[in-house]
Formats: sequence, structure tokens, C-alpha cells
Amino acid sequence: MKIKEVEKTDSQYVEAMRRFLSIYRYLRQYGRKMQSENLSGREVSILRYLMESEPLTIGQCRDYLFLSDSSTSELMTHMEQNGQVIRARSQSDNRSVMVTLTAAGRKLARSLTLGGMPLLREKLKTLSPDQLSRLCDALGDIEQLLEIAE
Repeated sequence: MKIKEVEKTDSQYVEAMRRFLSIYRYLRQYGRKMQSENLSGREVSILRYLMESEPLTIGQCRDYLFLSDSSTSELMTHMEQNGQVIRARSQSDNRSVMVTLTAAGRKLARSLTLGGMPLLREKLKTLSPDQLSRLCDALGDIEQLLEIAE
């Protein structure tokens, strides 16, 4: 390998690490900010999603957050106890539980500064299929590098 190629590789390595750490730090900072307001990123995401699309089933909330049934149920219980959402059986299908915002939940959702993962969810919707494909490939590479198994 030539010296110039090594320098290029080194600078690309440094830039890749800088960008990854910048994203990581930003997400941690946003998470701490939400925790200081007694909210999680998941709560913010669901509040925003419900504001756009309520009522939603528990399953739709689960799928949106990529959570297990039990984690979704715990989150909904927590949000219901905090007066943010109401859960009720669907009138058209008694097997389904519907989630809607309370007035307090709607007010909270409107007041939130969108950032972190909730912002990423919103911005990903605006990308072209080509951009999403490239991003998915890059994230897949990062998963492999970190030896993350699904």
C-alpha cells in the first residue's frame, strides 16, 4: 500500500469514527434531556405517532416501536398511569385494545421538542428509496462491525 493510500484510509477512519461518535453523543444527550423531563424516547415517539394517527391498536404501537408485546404493554401502562393515554377495547372488535391520547397527552405531544430517535423516525420518512437503501446498507455494515446479531 502506498503512503498516500494509507493517509486516505486513516482520514476516512477518523471521519467515520467522528461521525459515529457525534451521532452517539447526540442520542445520549437527547435521551438525558428527555429523562430530565421524565420522558423516554419511546414515550415521545408514541405521543407523536398517536397525535398523527390515533386511535391505534396496541399492536400498531408495538410495530412502530419495534418492541415486544410485554414491553409495549409496560410502556402503555406507564403512559396511562401518567395520564398521557387511555386504553379501551375496540367497539368493532372486542379482541383489540385501542390507544388514544388524553387532553394532557395531546398537550404534551404538541409541546415536545422533537429530537433523537423520534426526529429520526420523522426524517427517515422523507428520504428517497435510494437514500434509504444506502442508509440501510451502511447501518448493516455497522451492525456487522459491532457483531450485533438479530
